[in-house]
Amino acid sequence: MRTVRFVDPAGTERTGAYENGTATAGGVSYDVEADRIRLRAPTTPSKIVCVGLNYADHAAEQNEEPPDRPLLFLKPPNAIAHPNSTVTLPAGKVRIDWEAELAVVIGEECRNVEASEAMTYVAGYTCMNDLSNRDDQNVETNWVRGKAFDNSAVLGPVLADQDAVPDDASIELRVNGETKQASSIDKFIFSVPELIEEITTYMTLQPGDVISTGTPAGVGALSDGDTVEIEIEGIGILEHDVRIP
Repeated sequence: MRTVRFVDPAGTERTGAYENGTATAGGVSYDVEADRIRLRAPTTPSKIVCVGLNYADHAAEQNEEPPDRPLLFLKPPNAIAHPNSTVTLPAGKVRIDWEAELAVVIGEECRNVEASEAMTYVAGYTCMNDLSNRDDQNVETNWVRGKAFDNSAVLGPVLADQDAVPDDASIELRVNGETKQASSIDKFIFSVPELIEEITTYMTLQPGDVISTGTPAGVGALSDGDTVEIEIEGIGILEHDVRIP
């Protein structure tokens, strides 16, 4: 099953089922394209916990060794951007990179969770573009400027149940129709249960919070006017445009 948050033609925000381009809520079905439905990020997290270098090939392209334990950083709620939107990125930067990622949405409050029980706290999965301002990321230690800027976490288009997403689901990112990243989630260094165990050792995760699980090799710099598509098997395609003033 897939669920979607959207704004209907009357301007009311709704949550409903999604299938084959149709959103259904309150017994009413809407054709997302024909009815000009505005999709929203499928969750409203209090925080996004991101994982760095969770694919060995990405670690290699960053000239880093694979980490011994998950490399974690945070994005705040202001980072959220919606599907099918034009995201405005910081001006005057040489390099703001795309990063296609599987995002895990938490369904229940959890703390000190064992990996063996971790998936019982997961509501489902969505796609995320972990946009990264390398100009500042490379010269600061806490990555606030590099990772936490407005619109740096594009989420969507839907929330897919765990059963909808295979353990080896493919993940692909395209820029202006050209494939830039192609991998699968079974190539994680740290699995989703391992990530949940590590994160909840240090902090409480609330319903709706997001864990973004890391990106494969193939990151690169965006340009003004680019169109980005992230496709994850079992979830669908997250699309957005880019504006760089």
